[in-house]
Amino acid sequence: MRIPSTVRSAALAAVVSLAGSALVFTGSSAQTADKSGGRDEWVGSWSTGIVKPESAGFTATGLNNQSARYVVRPSVGGDKIRIRFTNIYGDRPVQIGAATVAKGDTSTPVQSDIDVASKRSLTFNGGSPTAVMNKGAELLSDPINLEVPDLSTLVISVFYPTATGPTSWHASSNQQNFFGPGDLTGAADGTPYITTRACCWTFLSGVDVVTDKPSGSIVVLGDSIADGLLSTANANNRWPDQLAERLVAERGKKAPGVLNVGEAGNRLLQDSSGLILGGPSGTEQLGLNALARLNEDVYAQTDVRTVITHLGVNDIWMNGAGADEIIAALKQINSQLLEKNIGSIGATITPYAGFTTPGGWTPEKEATRVAVNTWLRTQDEFDGIIDFDKAVRDPASPDKLLAAYDGGDHIHMSDAGYQAMANSIPLKLVR
Repeated sequence: MRIPSTVRSAALAAVVSLAGSALVFTGSSAQTADKSGGRDEWVGSWSTGIVKPESAGFTATGLNNQSARYVVRPSVGGDKIRIRFTNIYGDRPVQIGAATVAKGDTSTPVQSDIDVASKRSLTFNGGSPTAVMNKGAELLSDPINLEVPDLSTLVISVFYPTATGPTSWHASSNQQNFFGPGDLTGAADGTPYITTRACCWTFLSGVDVVTDKPSGSIVVLGDSIADGLLSTANANNRWPDQLAERLVAERGKKAPGVLNVGEAGNRLLQDSSGLILGGPSGTEQLGLNALARLNEDVYAQTDVRTVITHLGVNDIWMNGAGADEIIAALKQINSQLLEKNIGSIGATITPYAGFTTPGGWTPEKEATRVAVNTWLRTQDEFDGIIDFDKAVRDPASPDKLLAAYDGGDHIHMSDAGYQAMANSIPLKLVR
């Protein structure tokens, strides 16, 4: 595990008020020292939360003599990159027979097409074109010389020559990824990748870049709202993506990376197998409880400086969790982050009245949401609080999303709603 060496600044003497913003500053500042000094350093630029494979289906079976082509958008650019893979939930070693990385071909709308001139072969362990991920382990590629612009598209192609067994994966990518038979890592276009899946990245966990103006990275610890459910597919309109766009526009090469490890259905208090609405158990895609995710999804990231935690709505609607339970979990996340000198930012729970799942919203559950948000707005433990609730609620009916921001199911946002969330974050919060 890599424990980041971040530096926290001195505590604020008083609450800072920012007129017109959806932020409440409390406690100590999340600022970190400028580490640049003209040195080249690795920074996390893209990441995703990893969950257990399904009990049935292609993630339970895995891949065998197949290639996968993954499409990602790094938040910040650099002169070199390295790719992270994970077999954390596997039941055997996983072989990588070949792998390449390239920029996406922007002249075509086909997501799986690549800019052939930019294609590079990945190597491992000092030059080997193949590698093995041990059971339960991660794998880091060698550094690759490839200049990657901010907010650009990368296409990572991996050949799995032997049966992988159950896959460690991200289950709600909102981005098409592609699969086909045999070694297709050198293919210039996506034609040989005969299977398109909008669901997921398999075995892929992150992209790091080298930059001479490192500002560290921000980790977003969230659920399907961070995952951008119901936003336009393949468009990178999740609110963490739009936060990254704002940071790059304001700070250019000094922008921090934004690492979205949101997992659809994730909860503070329950693992994926936990009961929902007192009935059937959950599914593997929901991930471990948030505190159990810190070691893998937060502390192991490259140069993490700040974490934004936006969780709790699933605990309320799925399990009827009480405000005291949710607050206790949020306090514990905050305490553990601060103990490791990582800036800790909380966020209020967004409204969801009208959510169509029977039992999903009740007046009693709304009272819990309001109680948690009231505590978040008035506590003095976090470095700061982002008021997402205020940013997206209907002023006339504060238990509901504003109609223009409602993605259609009354709990997830439209593209405009996710943009409103990103816009509500004062960028001076992220130093």
